[in-house]
Amino acid sequence: MPGKSDWLARGLPSDGELASRPTAGSCAHDDVVTCRLDERVGPVRERVDASPYGFALVVGDRGVLLGRLRRSTLDGDRDASAESLMEPGPSTVRADTPADELAERLRGRELHTAIVSDPEGRLMGVVLRRELEAVAR
Repeated sequence: MPGKSDWLARGLPSDGELASRPTAGSCAHDDVVTCRLDERVGPVRERVDASPYGFALVVGDRGVLLGRLRRSTLDGDRDASAESLMEPGPSTVRADTPADELAERLRGRELHTAIVSDPEGRLMGVVLRRELEAVAR
């Protein structure tokens, strides 16, 4: 999870009223499964099976988010590359998105998770709608 210096580097509030408001970044989990473009999906599938999420995120240099591998996609050829099976450019939210607003957006779209990235497209983590709803109360 980002520390105060990380928040400052990303231009996010670290002090004052806005800093105490829960955000996507403050609720993000960094335990999501990641892989590289050239990685074979067999080992990725095993990591997804052991994780609380039904997907893996494909990242490139410096952690830039490139795509997503849904659990259903990983059931095929274990030797296929992540690049050949990924959905390119999944939607993301910024770390400073207020938790209550994001929870409402996810609820309206019947989604349970959102991917959080920084302004440069680097993966920061994943948020769960139920946790956003809990902190927004």
